Amino acid sequence: MAAVKPRHWRTPAVRHLAWLCRARNLVSRGPVFAPAEVLPRDTPARLALLDRSPAPLLNQLASVKSRRLGHYFEALYRFLLTDLLHWPVLMHNTAVRSADGRTLGELDFVVRNMASGEVEHHEIAVKYYLGLALSSPDDGPHSRWYGPNARDRLDLKFHRMFDHQCRMTERPETLTMLRAAGIHETVAPRLFMPGNLFYPVAPRTQPDLPEWVSKDHERGQWLYFSELPAATPASWTALTKPDWLGPFQSREIPDHGVTREILTAAERNHRPVLLARMERGYDGYYREVNRHFVVPDSWPGPSVN
Repeated sequence: MAAVKPRHWRTPAVRHLAWLCRARNLVSRGPVFAPAEVLPRDTPARLALLDRSPAPLLNQLASVKSRRLGHYFEALYRFLLTDLLHWPVLMHNTAVRSADGRTLGELDFVVRNMASGEVEHHEIAVKYYLGLALSSPDDGPHSRWYGPNARDRLDLKFHRMFDHQCRMTERPETLTMLRAAGIHETVAPRLFMPGNLFYPVAPRTQPDLPEWVSKDHERGQWLYFSELPAATPASWTALTKPDWLGPFQSREIPDHGVTREILTAAERNHRPVLLARMERGYDGYYREVNRHFVVPDSWPGPSVN
């Protein structure tokens, strides 16, 4: 097992990959997978080499036509499997269909774990959720964890991955498909869902966590636009995807004017913004020390449940 320690990375994609190597799962229940526990000892040296000569990683990422963060994350994960772990990918994004052609689900990755010799089915996602303490006549006090656009919820995503996606290899249709591909062994499910959980700034009531959430998950805070300080701190910088992945780094001084413009436009268009608070290190580089989501005052909206 290799310990990939934070350092300054010249290539953003290598920084994202290095974070992925040590990223912690948001969940602790089920067949959770931790890349950090299986990476070879030469991983730090391999990452340092990639930082100097990143073409192999950048070429793989360039093959991803979508600009969605999930697809970028998936390409990083495939590189981790094939280049850092040297695990053969036997299937990738393979649809499972019924006899009449209906799509029943999809297998993110089917790989051969070269340490154990076993075949594994990996379901992966990178997620960001903001916690909200609620109260209603029917449910009383309760908590919800919504995505920044309030289009999904932590509990629904986890149960979908745990109860449905991780169990796809139990279905007879999947077993038939695996055998047709020459895979006759039992396929072990693995779940990997890193990301951040954001807590409301004090003094708002803090939300409860589901008992299946990892206690050592990566954290941040969130606030409404109306709660922003009148003078935005000069140390804040707005993060754009894919720089949501792991702590941000930069050689440049945070541009307060640009950050203010981004916040003004986001508030006008009712869009959330992810901010990082940066500190200058002894080496002159700026590194993220914490992160905040800023959301519209109407968030999460009247139609969510």
